[in-house]
Amino acid sequence: MTDELAEIRQKKLEELRNGERGTAAENENSESATEPVHVHGAGDLQDTVDDGVVLVDFYADWCGPCKQLEPVVERIAAGTAATVAKVDIDANQQLAAKYGVRSVPTLLLFADGEPVERLVGMQQEPQLRSLIESYT
Repeated sequence: MTDELAEIRQKKLEELRNGERGTAAENENSESATEPVHVHGAGDLQDTVDDGVVLVDFYADWCGPCKQLEPVVERIAAGTAATVAKVDIDANQQLAAKYGVRSVPTLLLFADGEPVERLVGMQQEPQLRSLIESYT
């Protein structure tokens, strides 16, 4: 990961922790909103999903379908008002267990801090966009 990407991710995490959220248009134009946020631990995830619509991608580096889904998730992050978060299940086993993640990729959609949808396996971008739009 480049230093620039690390700085962007850190800035987004700080914005989320401080409750700094602009309008959807501002978020789409913001460089930090175009990248998924990498979550490290339960507190980090809770801070991320506390308000708004958040798509959480539970993945593993060794998972082939997760790698296929990655560009879709990145386009969703860049092209929707929703925040997109990624959780590595190997580094966050307790978090994966808390949300009943038994296979990857698993996508959870949160609205106002509560999980409202669960999708398991490879997903198509139009389906994800439609699902997110139904909650925004």
